[in-house]
Amino acid sequence: RSHSVFLINVKQENLENEKKLSGKLYLVDLAGSEKVSKTGAEGTVLDEAKNINKSLSALGNVISALADGNKSHIPYRDSKLTRILQESLGGNARTTIIICCSPASFNESETKSTLDFGRRAKTIKNVVTVNEELTAEEWKRRYEKEKEKVGRLKGKLEKLETELARWRGGETVNPEEQVNLQEPVEVATPVTTTTEIIKQTLPVPATPSIMLGSLSNEERQKLEEERERLYQQLDEKDEEINQQSQYIEKLKEQMLEQEELIASTRRDYELLQQEMNRITQENECAKEEVKEVLQALEELAVNYDQKSQEADSKSKENENLTEELLSKQSALNSTSSELQQLKDMSTHQRKRITEMLSNLLKDLSGIGIAIGGNESELKIAADSNGKLEEEFTVARLYISKMKSEVKNLVQRCQGLETFQVDSNKKINEYEKDLAECRLLVSQHEARMKSLQESMKETENKKRMLEEQLDNLREECAKMKAAEQVHAASSAEKEEKDKSEATMRVALEQQMDQLRDTYQKQIAQLRDEISEKQEQINTVKDENQKYTLAHEQLKQDYEKLKQEEMEKSNKLQELMLTVERREQARKDLKGLEDTVAKELQTLHNLRKLFVQDLQARIKKSVNAEDEDDGGSLAQKQKISFLENNLDQLTKVHKQLVRDNADLRCELPKLEKRLRATMERVKALEVALKEAKEGAMRDRKRYQFEVDRIKEAVRQKNLARRGPTPQIAKPIRAGQQHMISSGGQGTRGVQIIPAQIRSPNDDGLRKHKAISK
Repeated sequence: RSHSVFLINVKQENLENEKKLSGKLYLVDLAGSEKVSKTGAEGTVLDEAKNINKSLSALGNVISALADGNKSHIPYRDSKLTRILQESLGGNARTTIIICCSPASFNESETKSTLDFGRRAKTIKNVVTVNEELTAEEWKRRYEKEKEKVGRLKGKLEKLETELARWRGGETVNPEEQVNLQEPVEVATPVTTTTEIIKQTLPVPATPSIMLGSLSNEERQKLEEERERLYQQLDEKDEEINQQSQYIEKLKEQMLEQEELIASTRRDYELLQQEMNRITQENECAKEEVKEVLQALEELAVNYDQKSQEADSKSKENENLTEELLSKQSALNSTSSELQQLKDMSTHQRKRITEMLSNLLKDLSGIGIAIGGNESELKIAADSNGKLEEEFTVARLYISKMKSEVKNLVQRCQGLETFQVDSNKKINEYEKDLAECRLLVSQHEARMKSLQESMKETENKKRMLEEQLDNLREECAKMKAAEQVHAASSAEKEEKDKSEATMRVALEQQMDQLRDTYQKQIAQLRDEISEKQEQINTVKDENQKYTLAHEQLKQDYEKLKQEEMEKSNKLQELMLTVERREQARKDLKGLEDTVAKELQTLHNLRKLFVQDLQARIKKSVNAEDEDDGGSLAQKQKISFLENNLDQLTKVHKQLVRDNADLRCELPKLEKRLRATMERVKALEVALKEAKEGAMRDRKRYQFEVDRIKEAVRQKNLARRGPTPQIAKPIRAGQQHMISSGGQGTRGVQIIPAQIRSPNDDGLRKHKAISK
């Protein structure tokens, strides 16, 4: 349980007159006060009741202090509730309080304290004003109104002062001329002059022709005294008029002198204007030179942009090549996996063939032991032997093809090894050439540094000589001006000598100050020009380094491209070998099928031979000659089959040896391929780093170019700004000032030569390096 406070901020703006009104609405629900003796609260409920009663008592103290009106301190900070409601209780607000009471006698004390609280709160009076934010125009209008009001009050005050002066002078003021203090002031009255006030203060004497006859002696005496007093005042006024006329004459003389000074200053101004026109022309020439410098810098920037674009295109091509290399590498991995599968299948087929041949030899040995049969059986055996011979010839042809393919593969592997050796030799030669080029670059850089140092020394010497020459010319001009001033001063008057001396001192001081500022500006400009020249030289050196690095990257890129072409050719050759091996695998499969069929026929023949031999042994024993002849024929066939079997075993052993050699060569080739791939990756990383460095250098170069342009623009503005304030000596030394100005321009016109010479040196150096 606690109090609830809901705050709404309202802001209103009139779009027509741009007035802004703001206000806050507090909706507060206060928790009721509790007596622990009646509620019997314990624990957290008791703590809540304590906090509620504490905040309500603080609110009651604030309201009682506000209702009293005599207390200087209002305890708003005793509670958070009173601090939040500070504006509502005693500030710029309208507050409405709703009191909840209970009519039961049980709550009599609480009802009484609540009604007393409401009574005290009702006595509080707040002064309410609208919270509006006025615009600048509204404040201006109010200021104008107040200003007009002040003007009207000033006019009224002046009227009252004139009326008071007339009353003090003994003059009576008519009621029509008197100022009405009750009426509002509307129009400001004009300020009266002192002469009008004097005229109004002086009373108009009455004519003696009218007044002398009817006046007594006392009145005549008073009139005589008044007349004498007025005459005295007239005499005083005449003296003042004479003094004022003398003062006016002096002012006229001073005005004539000032006109002469104005004419002389006008002539000086015309000369200064001519000098300023000449300086503006020199400034235009300097601007044209600066434009040439900026054009040269822009050309350098354009060349750098072109080089950076070429580097980006080459990097893109390199990325494409790396993608192709990865795709080809994946294809090579797939082909290597297929080759491994073929090897496994070939080993499995060899095992099966060896098992089948061993079974065949066993069967032939059994047949050789138990030989016998009829002529029909011999004919059947002869037919089967003819079929076997044909199939063995087909098998021999397949085996000879496989031998030739294996030999071709071995030759290609040897060719690849020789090509790799040659490529390694070429790489070593290229590395040697690169080291030589780097030595040449370092030598040229050292030479260029020495040339730059010598140029700086000559530039410093030249600057010192120019400063000495400027100082000498200034001293000569001062001496000529002093001589001419001394000659002219002897012919003039003393008063003019004094005025001219003061003017001369002021002009010499101003001339010295402005000459110092002009010399400082010239020295500062020369320092800035030398700094910009050094920056341009450094930028050119960096650009040349980047061009060399770009050429080196281009060469590396060409090498990588060649290696990529070679590897693509090798990959194509490997693909051809894989295709041939696939064809050989298919042929081996067909041969295996044929050998299985032949083995099946041999197995059937063996069964027939065994059956025939058993039948012949049982039937007859008399046909020994024929049996001997049949056994001889079958022995010949068996020997023929044995010879064929020996040849097959030899061919099989040869194939196994060739396969073992290929297996030995395969890891070497894979190792070389991995080495080439690692080198390609290292070159790609180097190319990427070089590209990032080129981008950083390009940004820095662009920043330097922009900074140089901004500095040149600021320098032009600085030159254009203080040109009208350049000190010019008096007319006697005007010719020297022109010559000194020419000397200053001569120092400025050296800039193009200083800028062009490093550029030519840089171009020569670049040509020498490229050669």
